[in-house]
Amino acid sequence: MSQLTPLRPATSTAVGPVAARRPAPELRNPPADYTYDGSFEGLLTVLFRVYDRKSAPSSIQPEVAAQGGLFAQTVPVATDETLAARTWDGLLRFMPEPARARLYHVFLSEDPERELLIFRYADTALRADRDISDNYADATVRRCQRLAQQLFREKHRMEAFVRFEKAQDGLFHAVIEPDFDVLPLIISHFTKRYADQRWLIFDKKRRYGLHYDLVQTTIVEFETGGGAPRRGELSATVLDEREPLFKILWQAYFDHVNIPERKNLKLQHRQLPKRYWKYLSEKQPRERRFVPINNKSGPNGAQ
Repeated sequence: MSQLTPLRPATSTAVGPVAARRPAPELRNPPADYTYDGSFEGLLTVLFRVYDRKSAPSSIQPEVAAQGGLFAQTVPVATDETLAARTWDGLLRFMPEPARARLYHVFLSEDPERELLIFRYADTALRADRDISDNYADATVRRCQRLAQQLFREKHRMEAFVRFEKAQDGLFHAVIEPDFDVLPLIISHFTKRYADQRWLIFDKKRRYGLHYDLVQTTIVEFETGGGAPRRGELSATVLDEREPLFKILWQAYFDHVNIPERKNLKLQHRQLPKRYWKYLSEKQPRERRFVPINNKSGPNGAQ
């Protein structure tokens, strides 16, 4: 595990109406294929360079996946945090804060076209004479809104369905594989809800996690060669000796409160999609056969 690094805030707290802006610069130079390091700060730096060079993007791609066009010029852009912060603050001159935050949410969605979507949204807002965030007739605005909604749906499900296991050293840990990069959005929820215990939530798909040490929540990354175990696959020597019992007790509670006559699998699958079952103890194979409690009285009041 790498050194813990303090988290940076995802969005600013600045609010207010769209301010007056200067005429948008014309992107009159030939288009270019931009590459960046894959970070949000890197993408913001690309946006700055687009207008600095006056060259619209044919594509914006992470360096590891970049594929140059046949005629477009390839422009690698090094991340500059100063320029990124300047661009992020400057976005508020032509869009309200909720719309700016939506651009970050589109980035977290990991949509294959997220970079160009963010550029198109920002460029359209820059050239409009009013706020475009509610202009759903625009395909880019509509697509960004849909991605943000999908991201927040996944966020709420992760907050509801994450289950921790306790290790012998007292650390509560959970391994997840969400469809979107939701870890930055669930920091506040878990920090407030589990403020009295140490915990780690690791995103196996993206190979980084959140660690809370009773003081602050920080980002952690695992070495590339090290594999993160799936839920339920940790060695018994690592888990707290009571953890298997807690799992059995939770499964027993779930079975006993269940009402077989009211079973509705179609509704259950709609409210709790099957892909989330791997996080839930009550949906794991039973280590002990369920036996109903004989707690109903007979005709004469006898058990």
